Amino acid sequence: MSAFDFTIHARDMLTERKIPEDWIWRVLNQPDETHMGADGNMHYTKAIQERDGRILHVVVNLTVQLNRIVTLFFDRRLTRTK
Repeated sequence: MSAFDFTIHARDMLTERKIPEDWIWRVLNQPDETHMGADGNMHYTKAIQERDGRILHVVVNLTVQLNRIVTLFFDRRLTRTK
């Protein structure tokens, strides 16, 4: 897997949303789904069982030399898995 770096915003979101960093690596290493967004960023999603199957969404900018994790959030638009 390529090297990843967190933006300041993404680091802030880890703290604010109380998301453990290891969940981010789980999403990036073993995503349930990936797709290239209209914004040119790669979007990774994965159900997190520790959060009742809520879908964690991680957005990565692939256009810079070091892949930057732009933001992360639990996506209310996507269906939970139990």
